Amino acid sequence: MDNLVNLSSIGSVPFTDVHIHVYRRLIGRLMYLTNTRPDITFFVHQLSQFLDKPTIAHYNAAIRILKYIKGALSPGLFFPSNNLAHLKVFCDSDWGTCSDSRQSVTGLSVYLGNSLISWKSNKQGTISKSSCEVEYRAMAIVICEIQWLVYLRQDLKVPFEQPSLLYCDNDSARYIAKNPVFHERTKHIKIDCHIVREKLKKGLIHLLLTSTTEQLADIYTKVLGHLSFKNICFKLGFINIFFPTCAVSEDMNTRLIYQDQIVRRKKY
Repeated sequence: MDNLVNLSSIGSVPFTDVHIHVYRRLIGRLMYLTNTRPDITFFVHQLSQFLDKPTIAHYNAAIRILKYIKGALSPGLFFPSNNLAHLKVFCDSDWGTCSDSRQSVTGLSVYLGNSLISWKSNKQGTISKSSCEVEYRAMAIVICEIQWLVYLRQDLKVPFEQPSLLYCDNDSARYIAKNPVFHERTKHIKIDCHIVREKLKKGLIHLLLTSTTEQLADIYTKVLGHLSFKNICFKLGFINIFFPTCAVSEDMNTRLIYQDQIVRRKKY
């Protein structure tokens, strides 16, 4: 998407009734495609908010996504057979993204070893007054996702042996999670505080700080520049599915080495 275009419910020519059905069918097909293409998840999520009254600007943005998909048919997710059964999670939020309601967007990426298995881009249900509050609410949402995946692994007879690594780029949110003392500024997110601290105390997660440039969940919260978008797509684990097997293996080895270096640097 064009990062200079601010999508809103007003400010453009509305569609007629005939074209509205065309727009809705197009967005429905793009939503189905997000099951295998996490790189378009945020953009489809943005456009799906205007299904009731789409405009010309929304339709042009959807056509831009189609042009991107047509020019990038080869990327696909790769799941190696020798993967580690360890969860790594990246969570991020963009404060007040929606120009109509000023609600924030939460994004998350869940990796099993080095394979991307779950991703999400979603609006938060409440309006937050600070970026720290937004990040902390996102952390609570991500912990619920981690807990569900742990239960799923137990049902599949895969034991939970070590805490999941949760990467967050907001140091204030990490401080609130580790601080057992409540104060006036955190009363409005008291339930979220209890959820995060309880799971942290039980060893479900291990909080780690990551820089904004290495936050892989950025692609689910905002429109990025060309270089940043390509860089995160590379780290998501995409490979060219039309390459020969030997080329795919060599490309994935390079990616796995790169991701392992990041994890070791953050962990130690």
